[in-house]
Amino acid sequence: MERIINITGKVKYPITLDPSVWIFDDRRLDLTTHFSTEKDNTDSTEAYTKAVSKHWDREIMEGAVFPPTLKTERIYEKQKMLTGTFGILFKPFLKNSEPASTASVLVIETEDDNYELPLNEAYELILGFSDKGKQLSADGPVHVYFGDGSNQQNPIKKVKAFIVK
Repeated sequence: MERIINITGKVKYPITLDPSVWIFDDRRLDLTTHFSTEKDNTDSTEAYTKAVSKHWDREIMEGAVFPPTLKTERIYEKQKMLTGTFGILFKPFLKNSEPASTASVLVIETEDDNYELPLNEAYELILGFSDKGKQLSADGPVHVYFGDGSNQQNPIKKVKAFIVK
C-alpha cells in the first residue's frame, strides 16, 4: 500500500503528503476528544502562539531549571504520542496548494470509490493518521473525517489521492 498521498488537479502547487511524519507535528488533534469537546474558534496559528506564550511565561517564572514536573510532563506527552489516536486538519495543506479560482469540487479518490464534496467544505476535513499509537496500515494511510464529526464512526478509508476540480 502506498503511504504517500497527493493533492493534484486545479492547483497552483501539487502537494505530496506523508502521514507518517505528522505524529511530530504540533497541529495534530486528539481524535478521541476532538469531536466531543466544544469547538474553539481560534485558528491553528493563534493556538500555536498561545502555546508558545504559555511556555515562555513558564520559563520566565520557573527559570531554565528543569524541575521534576517538567520531566514528568515530557514522559506523559511521549506516552500520549505512543498510544494516542490523532488526526490533522486538511485546511493548511489545501490552502498551500492554492486551488484555482475556478475550482469548486474536491474528489477524494479511494481504492473502492470516489467521493466528491464542495471545495469550501473540504477545508473543514480532518485526516486521521494514527489509531492507538499505530499507523493506519490496514485501511489507511489516512481516514477522512468531516469537520462536524458526522462520519466519525464511518470515515472515508483507503485514500489514494485528493483531486481538486
